[in-house]
Amino acid sequence: MTAEATLDEKATEFADTLTALTRGVLGQDSPSFSARNVGTRIQVAPLGDDGKVEKIPVRINGEKCIDLHVQHLCCWDTAGRYLAADRGDVHVFFDGSAEPLMRYEYVRDWRNPPGAHLQIHAHRDELAYLLRLAERKKGRPFEQLRKGKLPRLSEIHFPVGGHRFRPALEDVLVLLEREFAIDVEPDWKKVIEQEIREWRLLQLRSVVRDAHETAAETLRELGYTVESPADLPRQQDDARLYWP
Repeated sequence: MTAEATLDEKATEFADTLTALTRGVLGQDSPSFSARNVGTRIQVAPLGDDGKVEKIPVRINGEKCIDLHVQHLCCWDTAGRYLAADRGDVHVFFDGSAEPLMRYEYVRDWRNPPGAHLQIHAHRDELAYLLRLAERKKGRPFEQLRKGKLPRLSEIHFPVGGHRFRPALEDVLVLLEREFAIDVEPDWKKVIEQEIREWRLLQLRSVVRDAHETAAETLRELGYTVESPADLPRQQDDARLYWP
């Protein structure tokens, strides 16, 4: 995606891709995604007439059991050439519940907590015990207690591949089909496989831009002839590829 098109146009293309994905997997009654300018960013989500984000219904044996909250806030990348996600949210809710079961999130400028992370809203005695131990070491749970808040499992940010290798909506849909046997369209696998391929190739391009010297070296090892442009800046040790 290049700056030959406007940010709004690129975000609209992204919205159309997400609509095709969700309808190809979950059915044609899934709400369509649209792009809305919210200042310096473009919001991409299923938006109702009131401008609020609509949840995507997910069914099991014909009954709506799960709701998905999906939203992206898009911007130009650092070079101003490619569409980037400034924030991305995929929240999985049990139908009718105000608290999600799990949250896959991405925040472009985060390192600590990790920019790409998973938060699980559940309770296990073993994890509660570990959180209690962490209090004694003056870790994050200790800081929470100082503020008068009990540490909760839902506040743990589980890293999920960093800024470049983070999961996408496609991965969440695969999880729901495999683990919860959600209702899917007959050709859903073809849709998922194609979109996962496109997503990972897109991320590969981002990785190559972050580590172009390493990429060139690898291509030479494979027998390619690669010449480095004289005016190309050296790859940076602080690129997002290396961020948590």
